Amino acid sequence: MESETETREQTTNLSVFGCQVSAQKPFAAGTRVRLRILHRGAIFAALGHIVNVRKNSMGVVFTKIEQKDQAVLEKWLAEIRDQHERTPSTRQLSR
Repeated sequence: MESETETREQTTNLSVFGCQVSAQKPFAAGTRVRLRILHRGAIFAALGHIVNVRKNSMGVVFTKIEQKDQAVLEKWLAEIRDQHERTPSTRQLSR
């Protein structure tokens, strides 16, 4: 947003609060960003800022999400929850 630099990266750890973004050249902590996440034909957009930076990733906290984008995010998270609940957990038990 500040420089209008555009990059395409992979997101992980998506939540209602933010996500982790893999990046070869992460932005500095505090940088304001505009995110667009595409998944299965749907688009989620939000404003946020970088809260932490690691070697090849950056943590983003969402600061503004429009209502229609909030609905997309909640749908995705519900799908993930449903998949997780249907997947049998494998636990190793020992005495």
